Amino acid sequence: MRARGRTADGAEALRAPLASLPASLPIPTLAPSRGQYRNVDLALCPPGSKSLANRALLLAGLASGRSIITGLPAVAEDVRVMLDAIAALGAGVSVRGDRAEILGVGGRWPASDVTLNLRNAGTATRFLAAASLLARGPVTIDGSPRMRQRPIGQLAGIIRALGGAVEFLGDEGCPPLRITPPTTPAAPSAPITIPTTLSGQFISAVLLVAPWLPGPGGVTLKLTGEVTSASYIAMTLGLLGRLGADVRSSHDLRVVRVAGPPPAAFDLVLEADASAATYWWGLGAMLPGASIRVAGIEPDSLQGDSRFPDLLARMGARVIRGKPGESWVGVAGPAGLSPVLADLSDMPDAAMTLAAVACFAPGTSILRGLRTLRVKESDRVEAMCRELTKVGVRVEHPVSGDADAITLTPPPGGLPERADAPPVEFETYDDHRMAMSLALIGLRRPNVRILNPACVGKSYPGFWADLARVVECKPRRADKGRPPGGPP
Repeated sequence: MRARGRTADGAEALRAPLASLPASLPIPTLAPSRGQYRNVDLALCPPGSKSLANRALLLAGLASGRSIITGLPAVAEDVRVMLDAIAALGAGVSVRGDRAEILGVGGRWPASDVTLNLRNAGTATRFLAAASLLARGPVTIDGSPRMRQRPIGQLAGIIRALGGAVEFLGDEGCPPLRITPPTTPAAPSAPITIPTTLSGQFISAVLLVAPWLPGPGGVTLKLTGEVTSASYIAMTLGLLGRLGADVRSSHDLRVVRVAGPPPAAFDLVLEADASAATYWWGLGAMLPGASIRVAGIEPDSLQGDSRFPDLLARMGARVIRGKPGESWVGVAGPAGLSPVLADLSDMPDAAMTLAAVACFAPGTSILRGLRTLRVKESDRVEAMCRELTKVGVRVEHPVSGDADAITLTPPPGGLPERADAPPVEFETYDDHRMAMSLALIGLRRPNVRILNPACVGKSYPGFWADLARVVECKPRRADKGRPPGGPP
C-alpha cells in the first residue's frame, strides 16, 4: 500500500521511540484503490487494560501474600505511577516485562507521612486518595499542574464520612490534599448517600478499599441523581466479586454494597485495553473495505468500551467476532457510514474516537453523555470543538439545552482527501486520547500533523508503532479472492 508520496518514510517515523518523536508528527495518508482500503486487513493487540490494571494493582497491594498480574501495561505512565505509589506505601513490587509480582501489606499500608506525586494519573489519584484511609499516618496526594485543576472535593467528602481528615493544601477541592486516616478504620454504621459525582472513579475508589473496612454490613453507598460512568463502577464490582469480596448491587447501581472477606493474594491475567481498542475498531469503520481485528478482548469483558463496536454497527460497519473460545473482535468498513445518535455515558473514553469516525459520516451525528469529559486530562468537549473545526467539521454545543452533548457535521462533500488539502496541526493538550483519536483522521485526510505525539505514553506507548503497521499494510497472497475479516 502506498501513502500519497510518503508511506515508507512516514511509517519509519512512527516507529521512533517516544522520546525521539518530533514535536509535530506528520500522519501518513493511506491511498485507496477505487475508493476501497482492502489492503488494510490485519490484527492488532493493544496493551493490557489500564483501568483493570490500576484496580488490580491497588487490590494486590492491600491483599495478604504475593499476587501475580500478567498482561500488565507496565510501560504506560499511569500504570508506572500506580506501581511506584503502592511501593512507596509499603507493598513489595517486582516487574519484569508485562508480569508484576506484588507482595501485599495485609490491609494496612505501613507508610506514614508520605507524599505521592501522581502526575497526571487521574485513576491513581482518586484510588489512592481513598486508599490513604488504610495508611498508618498522613498521606499527601499531589500531581501535575493539570491534576491540581481537577476537582476531588466530592471524594474528600466521602473520605471524611469514612473517618478520615482531609486538608486541601492549595485550591479548595483540588489536589494537593493531605489525608489523615482514622486510628482504626471501619465501615460506617449507615449507608452513605452520594449525589451525582463528577467522576465515577470517586465511587470505585471507595469500593476498592471497602473490603478492608471492618463492620457488620460492609460499606453501602446510595447513589442519587445520575450514576456517573456506571460501566466503570460495574467493572470495579465485577473485579472485586471475581477476587472473592462480598458484592451486592441494585440493577441500576443506585445502591451498591461491598464487604469482606478482603481479597487474598491472586493470579490475574489482564485482557487487552478496550479503550485503546476503540481506535482500531474506529479506523476499521472509517476505511471502506478494511478489516481490523483486536485480539485479547474477552466475550464477558468487564470493560464498558468493549461494546464500542455496537455503536459502529449502527453507523453501517460490520462487526466480526471470534468463535467460542476465541478472544477477538473486529470491525470491517462499509462503503459509506451513516451519522449516529449515541449516548457515551458508559464509555466516555470512546467519545473522541467516535467523533473522529463521525467526521466521515455525511450528515449530523449527535454525541450525548459527555459530562465527565470536561474534567479529564483536558476539557475534551472544548478541545474537540476547537480541533475538529480545523478540518471543516461543524461542531455545535450545547444541543437543545443539553450542555453535555455536541453535534458533528462534516463539510458538504466530506473532508478533503486531495494531496493538496490545506495543512492542519492538531493540538493535543497533553492528552493521550486526543492525540490517538485525531491521528485517525490523518490516515484519510492528507497533510495532518499531531502536536506533542509523545503524550500517548500515558496509556499506550506503542500506539504509533501499531499505527505504522496499518500504514505498511500490503496485499497478502492468502487474502486474494476472499472477503476481509478472518481471525487474527
